[in-house]
Amino acid sequence: MQPDSDLSSRTPKLLDQVRENLRARNYSLKTEKSYISWIRQYIHYHKKRHPLKMGEAEINEFLKYLAIKRKVSASTQNQALCAIVYLYKNVLKKEIGNLELIWAQKPKKLPVVFTHQEVKSIVKHLMGMHWLAAMLMYGSGLRLSECLHLRVKDIDFGFKQIVVNNGKGFKDRITTLPDNIIQPLKEHLCKVKNLHQKDLREGYGSVYMPYALERKYPNASREWAWQFVLPAHRISKDPRSSIYRRHHLHESVLQKAVKTAIRKAGITKHAGCHTFTP
Repeated sequence: MQPDSDLSSRTPKLLDQVRENLRARNYSLKTEKSYISWIRQYIHYHKKRHPLKMGEAEINEFLKYLAIKRKVSASTQNQALCAIVYLYKNVLKKEIGNLELIWAQKPKKLPVVFTHQEVKSIVKHLMGMHWLAAMLMYGSGLRLSECLHLRVKDIDFGFKQIVVNNGKGFKDRITTLPDNIIQPLKEHLCKVKNLHQKDLREGYGSVYMPYALERKYPNASREWAWQFVLPAHRISKDPRSSIYRRHHLHESVLQKAVKTAIRKAGITKHAGCHTFTP
């Protein structure tokens, strides 16, 4: 008989349960990968014991190891904690009691901000979707992920506003669409629509939809209103469904373009996409 401490035959099944649960709750693929990684590390640290046979003592020990031995940042340690708590609360349905954590030291940093002139200097070195994304982050106060996840239906030219769905804390909000972005955005969406029609003719044209909406409205993923405002340059395989589709622009592509523009503008601040957002 296989010992109870051995989780080798059960780990894939457990992680699949976590993935399914995260997708049902509309968590992003980035969060899904992060949570799966931390849960796997937690299990392997305790020699593949099943999480049901562990609790607050083992969680405390793992988080202490991260802070003291691996010297991770406070935000990284908190991310690991969130993943483990999610596992117990939403998948295993087990109370984990009180956690007596040794927290990683959180450095005190002053926020870095761009002046108006610095923003003007940076955007001169950006083109196309990269320029548009920077203007949306700066002019509309969108975070990087919010900007990349914008859909056509979220843009309201009539009221000059943008609807941000599932923003930070899974909250919806409305923000301003600046006048100087309206015309360039309209011209950009015309190009995106032509690209979408081309994808449809070639047998593609669907985008990722939140799990519940994809089941409820199976044809909505091909509709123009649901397409991403900032689509990727190429069609790729969706790791969640294995369907080939056009996703939104990858965050690393935009981050690299902005970093390059900052350097060309001669700005030496430790800054990036996040610095555009007040």
